[in-house]
Amino acid sequence: MSAVREGLPEGRYGRSADERADRKLKIIGSVLGAVLLGVVGWIGWDYVAGQSVSAEVIKFQVISDTEVEVHLEVRKDASVTGVCSLSSQNKEHAEVGRADFTFAQNRSRVDEIVTLKTTGRATMIELVGCQSAPSAH
Repeated sequence: MSAVREGLPEGRYGRSADERADRKLKIIGSVLGAVLLGVVGWIGWDYVAGQSVSAEVIKFQVISDTEVEVHLEVRKDASVTGVCSLSSQNKEHAEVGRADFTFAQNRSRVDEIVTLKTTGRATMIELVGCQSAPSAH
């Protein structure tokens, strides 16, 4: 009886085309994964580092149909001028007031009561956001 051979002897003729393709896909996948991880890390760092001014609404009091007093606590670097935007809504959730307030005090924590003018009776106050003021050079 004669022996029947199936395929080539292992290791004699190098890697198969499938093995080379698998290796290339693994390398490409690793590189793309590392790039994606780097981009996500950079975006996260930029977001956290870019938050040089933050604030919190402590409380608010509706003074009249056209005014709301808002107690804000602003945290910032002492040398930074911060700008915080507030919005007020009525009971139907329609915006009745919006304003930017500037905090230029040379302190890292500013506790201040500001007055927001409105076009109707406000029932809610929203801190839209805070940012550092553009520097005038």
